[in-house]
Amino acid sequence: MAGEVVLLDFWASPFAMRAKLALSEKGIAYECKEQDLLNKGPLLLQANPVHKKIPVLIHNGRSICESLIIVRYIDEVWSHVSPLLPSDPYRRSQALFWADYVEKNIYDLGKRIYVVQEDQAEAKEKLIQCLKTLETELGDKLYFGGDGIGFVDVALLPFSTWFQTYETSGNFSIQESCPKLVAWVERCREKPSVSEALPHPQKIYDFYLLFKEALGVK
Repeated sequence: MAGEVVLLDFWASPFAMRAKLALSEKGIAYECKEQDLLNKGPLLLQANPVHKKIPVLIHNGRSICESLIIVRYIDEVWSHVSPLLPSDPYRRSQALFWADYVEKNIYDLGKRIYVVQEDQAEAKEKLIQCLKTLETELGDKLYFGGDGIGFVDVALLPFSTWFQTYETSGNFSIQESCPKLVAWVERCREKPSVSEALPHPQKIYDFYLLFKEALGVK
C-alpha cells in the first residue's frame, strides 16, 4: 500500500499544498520534486501529458493528477489513519460540495485581486462574500471536518497562505470581515501537520513581489 510516493509540485502553489497537507496529516513519507513551471521537464510532461501542470502524485509509478482528486486518492489508499472524508454518504456529499465551492471560487477571485485587474473591486467583494459563506458553513465547529482536519479544510487552508497577498494587493482586511475564518486558520496552523506542509504567508508575499518585479509590474 505504501510503496514509493513522489509529489511533483511548486512550493507556492496552493493546489500542490493540498497534496502536501493530506500527506502530512496522514503521516505519509514522500519525496517532493520541485518543478520549474517556466521550463517544464520530461518527468512532469510524462506524468501529466494532458494538462502538463502540477501537482502530480506518483504512487508506485502511477500518476494521479488534479489536486482534489489527489487528496481523495490519498484518503482512500491510506483510509486507516486520519480520514478526511466522512463515511456517512450524506456528510461526504456535503464535504465534496464545499470543496467544489472552494475550487470554483477562491483561486480565480484571489488572482483577480493580486494581478490588479480592472475588476479588482468586484473581485474583492465576491471573495469576501465567498469567505463569509464558508465561515457560515464552519459555524462553531473547530474545523470543517468537525473535531479534526477534513476534506474541506485541506481544500481551503492552502489559500490562506495567500491571504496576506490578497489583502495587501487589494488594500482590505479578511480579518475584519471574517474573524471566525481567520481564527480557524490560526487554529489549524497550530497543528504540526499543517505548519510543516504550508509556507508562511510572508514567504508567499515575498515571492509575489519578486514575481511582480520579474514581470515589470508596478
